[in-house]
Amino acid sequence: MIVDAHVHAGKGDGFTGPWDTDAPLDAYLRRATAAGITHTVLLAAFSADYERANAEVAAIVRRAPQRFFAFCFVHAVRDRGRIARLVDTALVRDGFVGIKVHRHDAPITREICEAARGHRAPILYDVAGDVAPIELFATQYPDVPFVIPHLGSFADDWKAQLQLIDMLERHPNVFTDSAGVRRFDLLEQAVARAGAHKLLFGSDGPWLHPGVELAKIEALGLAPADRQRVLAGNFLALTRACRLRWSRSSRWSRSSRSFHCGRCDRCGRSRAPTLAAAAARDR
Repeated sequence: MIVDAHVHAGKGDGFTGPWDTDAPLDAYLRRATAAGITHTVLLAAFSADYERANAEVAAIVRRAPQRFFAFCFVHAVRDRGRIARLVDTALVRDGFVGIKVHRHDAPITREICEAARGHRAPILYDVAGDVAPIELFATQYPDVPFVIPHLGSFADDWKAQLQLIDMLERHPNVFTDSAGVRRFDLLEQAVARAGAHKLLFGSDGPWLHPGVELAKIEALGLAPADRQRVLAGNFLALTRACRLRWSRSSRWSRSSRSFHCGRCDRCGRSRAPTLAAAAARDR
């Protein structure tokens, strides 16, 4: 089982670059399948209306629930006062398994952290190189898992990435993903110092090639158990509470043992037994 924990999907409306214009999945899925990637975590593209963007992602997940997970994208400023509602809708009604925030929108807030705490959900927060505040929110919310993508900087700011490695070592609730990390020596250092349990595989698809990003994980030469943690187990552990809660509340899990939501290991006969096996193994 291989989970790509960082892929964008759907339409944006900013037209400043691919990241806020369109994130089509057709080419990504062909490449991911060829690389052996079995599951994908979807995030909306940048949008002026994340409620609409999250609904578009939810529709994609419903078409292939055995393949896709999703995180709920929120804007810390524009969605202020309604973040709890947006997160409730996405995580309870639509089966999303985490929250996505981006520093280019606005810095993370207590409102977002409280919503995550209430759902026992991880937050994927792109700090865009602004690493220092992690020290504050990771300490204030020790029971909330924070996944900081790109080793802290998609812009390849090696100083920020070194700072993040230090935080990965010191804070039990701080994690990272491998998406777009170009300094391979820093990726190696992150695993050597903080441990394989702190790293998730992600590609930042559809714009980066998932096979190329996956090759970086293979090049780390991890022991089999550590490799499986990075490729699936860490993600499953971080999202376990959300996946199990959704399955217990879902009408599908109660009414049809032949249906499998693809997001847990307790909702009937699985069409994807590797997911159930990995979830059980990594608890």
